[in-house]
Amino acid sequence: MAACIFCKIIKGEIPCFKLFESDKTLAFLDINPLSKGHALVIPKFHGATLTDIPDEHLSELLPVAKKLATATGAVNFNILQNNGRIAHQIVDHVHFHMIPKPNEQEGLGISWPQKETDMEALKALFEEIKPKV
Repeated sequence: MAACIFCKIIKGEIPCFKLFESDKTLAFLDINPLSKGHALVIPKFHGATLTDIPDEHLSELLPVAKKLATATGAVNFNILQNNGRIAHQIVDHVHFHMIPKPNEQEGLGISWPQKETDMEALKALFEEIKPKV
């Protein structure tokens, strides 16, 4: 896609600090890092959300994120992938963040608004989703 910043990075039109590259995957340092070593792992296949990417273009993404975590020495880290605006996606090209969490102040800060479980509703949801998987 012509206007996609990540596609421009893939084509070499915009420079990056490349950490890994294969025929299907590119990983580079984030230019607006949340912590030291914050990197992005992207498929070279353009798609806005995870469901837009063929499985064969997804196979390297998590192994590369794992390599980056190991390379940075991160013991605590987040792997983050957002889909859609209300899920906080800004760039419309699938990307995984590998964000080291060296201490309480650096890295990704999140809250987890856990809700009380309605077991009957959970069972109904299970019965709805399971046949589709």
